[in-house]
Amino acid sequence: MSTEILEKTNPNEPSFYEPDAFPRGLNRRVVESISHIKNEPGWLTEFRLQALDIFQSKPMPTWGFIPQFNIDLENYVHYVGANKKKKKSWDEVDPDVLESFERLGIPEHERRYLAGLEAMNDSETVYANVKKELEELGIIFCDIDTAIQQYPELVKRYLGSVVTPDDNKFAALNSAVFSGGSFAYCPKGVKTPMPLQAYFKVTAASSGQYERTLLIADEGAEIVYSEGCTSLQDAGTNFHTAVVELVALDKSRIHYTTIQNWKKNMYNWTVKRGLAEKEAHITWTDVNIGAQTMKYPGIILKGDRSTGDILSLAFAGSNQIQDTGARVIHVGKDTRSNVLAKGVSLDGGINSYRGLVKFDKSAAGAFSHIKCDGLMMDDRSQSHAYPYNDVAGADGSLNYEATVSKIDEDMLFYLQCRGLNEDEAKLLIVNGFCDGVVRDLNVEYSVEMSRLIRMILEDGKAIDRKDQKTTEVPQATVSGPSC
Repeated sequence: MSTEILEKTNPNEPSFYEPDAFPRGLNRRVVESISHIKNEPGWLTEFRLQALDIFQSKPMPTWGFIPQFNIDLENYVHYVGANKKKKKSWDEVDPDVLESFERLGIPEHERRYLAGLEAMNDSETVYANVKKELEELGIIFCDIDTAIQQYPELVKRYLGSVVTPDDNKFAALNSAVFSGGSFAYCPKGVKTPMPLQAYFKVTAASSGQYERTLLIADEGAEIVYSEGCTSLQDAGTNFHTAVVELVALDKSRIHYTTIQNWKKNMYNWTVKRGLAEKEAHITWTDVNIGAQTMKYPGIILKGDRSTGDILSLAFAGSNQIQDTGARVIHVGKDTRSNVLAKGVSLDGGINSYRGLVKFDKSAAGAFSHIKCDGLMMDDRSQSHAYPYNDVAGADGSLNYEATVSKIDEDMLFYLQCRGLNEDEAKLLIVNGFCDGVVRDLNVEYSVEMSRLIRMILEDGKAIDRKDQKTTEVPQATVSGPSC
C-alpha cells in the first residue's frame, strides 16, 4: 500500500479524528490522527506509517488456534482517548477509574510507596508518578509517550530493535497504532531500589489496546518491573496486542513480571521479547488468567554467557483457550536458559504449551532445560504441548520434559485424612502445582495469586464457593489424625 496522503471525500471534514471519536477499522488517517494527537516527531510518524504498510500486506496467520477465533480487526476501534490529563496523585484520579484499579487488589501501603507507577486507561496513560529517589539515581521511568517527547534519542535508538514491525502481523499492528505503555532506562551499575510498577485497564467495548513497553538496562544495571492488567467490559469483545521489548546490555539484569487478569471476552495476542548481551540475564514471569490468549515471551541470548528464565502459568476455564509458552534463541557461547510452564485446565477449558528453543551454530556450550506441566481438573478439559526444539551443532545440551495429569485421588484421600476437607485439599494441590512460578512473585503478588487461584477454582466449579471470611488458602503443613 502506498503511504501517499489519502484524499478526503468531504473537503469540510477535519484532517484528523478527535481523541474520543475514532471510527472502527484501521487506515492511514487513523494512524496519522494518533501521531497528531500525541504531537510526535516526524520520524515516529513515518515509523507508524511503514508499520501500517507491513500490517496491510501480511495476511492473518492461520496457525495454532487462530482460525477458531475468526477475528476481524476492522470491527475494532483502535484508539480510545481517555480525554484526561495525567495525574500526580491518586486523589486527583477520577473515582470510576480509581475504583477499577482498586479491583486489581493494589494494597493501600503499596500505593503510598511505589517506586514509580503508571496506570493506563484504554489507549492513554492517565496517571504517572516517579519518586524522587529514582531521579536521584538517574533512573528514567515514565510512560512511552512522555519518553518520546523528553528522551527521543533513547527511544529512537531502541524502539523496534528487538521486535521489528515486520516480525509478524500483530507486531506491525502495534507499531502502527501503539499508545501508552512503559519506558524505563537504568544507567550503568545502578539497580532499581524497588520494583517499577504499571497497571493497564480496558473499559471501552469493541476496542483495541496497544501499549508499547521498552525497558533498557545499561551495563551492569538491574531493572525489576511488574505489571497488572484487567478489563471491565462484558459487552462485545476487546482486542489487546502489546509489544514489550527488553534490552539487557553487558552484565545487566531485567526481571519482568506480569499478571494478566482480563475478561474472557478479551483477545490477548501479545509479542514480548528480550535481548541479552554478554553475561546479561533476563527473567520473564508470566501469569495469564483471563482472555483468549496467545503469548510466548522470548529471549535472544546474543552475548556469550548470557542467561534467561521464562516462568509461565496459565489458567483456562469455560469457553477459554490459553495458548502460551516460550521462545529462546541461543546465539552466544556458554548460554543457559530455563523454561518452566504450568497450565491448569478446568470447566472445559483448553490449555496448551507452545514453545521454541533454538541453538544457533555459534552457540557452543549452550544448555537449556524445558519443563511443561498440565493439570486437568475434569474430564471435559484439555491440555496440549507443542514443543519445537532446534539444535544446530553437537556442542550443546537440551533437556525437555512434559507431564499431563489429573488430581491424584490417593493424594486427595491422604490430605483429607490429615484434616482437610475435599475442597481445601484440591486448593492445596493446585497451589502446590503452581508454586514453581508463584514463588518467584513478590509478596503482594503471591498473596493476590493465592486468592485468585481460589476464585478461579470456584468460578470453574472445581470447588464450592465460600464466604469471603473463610477464603484463606490452607498451609502446606497440616495437622490431624493419621490414616
